[in-house]
Amino acid sequence: MRIAVLGAGAIGAYVGAALHRAGVEVHLIARGAHLAAMREHGVRVLSPRGDFTARPHATADPAEVGEVDYVFLGLKAYSYASSGDLLAPLMGPDTAVIAAQNGIPWWYFHGMTGHPLEGQRIEAVDPGGSVTAVLPMERAIGCVVYCSTEIEEPGVIRHLEGTRFSIGEPDRSISPRCVALSEAMIAGGLKCPVEKDVREDIWIKLMGNVAFNPLSALTRATMVEICDHSDSRDLVAQMMAETLAVARAAGCDPQISIDKRIDGARRVGHHKTSMLQDLEAGKRLETDAIIAAVVEIAELARVPAPTLRHVYAAIDLLSRTSLVS
Repeated sequence: MRIAVLGAGAIGAYVGAALHRAGVEVHLIARGAHLAAMREHGVRVLSPRGDFTARPHATADPAEVGEVDYVFLGLKAYSYASSGDLLAPLMGPDTAVIAAQNGIPWWYFHGMTGHPLEGQRIEAVDPGGSVTAVLPMERAIGCVVYCSTEIEEPGVIRHLEGTRFSIGEPDRSISPRCVALSEAMIAGGLKCPVEKDVREDIWIKLMGNVAFNPLSALTRATMVEICDHSDSRDLVAQMMAETLAVARAAGCDPQISIDKRIDGARRVGHHKTSMLQDLEAGKRLETDAIIAAVVEIAELARVPAPTLRHVYAAIDLLSRTSLVS
């Protein structure tokens, strides 16, 4: 098994190190000081589950790697359409792509036989089909990440919590390629269930992201602060309720209560969401997959979602007026 990690940042380098530890041939594709450190010293993982160091091949040039069995995408979803030159050298006839992204993926309605929106393109995450042109639907393996990591310093990954990477085929099959990947991930010390319908995991995670990410960026508040403020907690609950209605119209019925989902987020404590961190770092905000796509699906399915629309209008304006890189 040959796996390339394209965008070997905090999550990608952690996954790559775990897979390498399991004996998989791993190639990390990164840049800058982080790449230089991984080349010289390997990937050092600091974790409450035990520290370890792995030394997979690391490069800035995918052409050095060649065709692989799997590409693990550690890029932000908004970078997919422009990643064609990086992906091309890695792609063989049967190369699968594990899209470890937040929010709604570009392949969402692919393989949903019998659903009224089967095959529908979601413009927010696949504008003009630009992502599909780079990443054909048949290559996609869905992946929902329940893992928190950060780059403590170049080449050093701090694993904070969670080891679960739920994966699944868009067509709901239990495929040999998913089973093989799951076995390799598990051998590396990770949890990697193959889900019959990974969309349920997508929506359960998205229930939190769709509310806490934009609200934290708009208010500069941590998750516990949002939960402990009665009016903002009510706003979160309303956004989650609308998101559940959209999920059901999109062919999925997540079995989780809103109060349980909010209480789980509160236990995370004074944590800054990824969107707030990106805002403070002057980076582009990941609004398209996290909230714009949900609003678009609501429109396609004719589901009222006024709170989501209003919050999206505010975060979209903030995204457009903020300094980005």
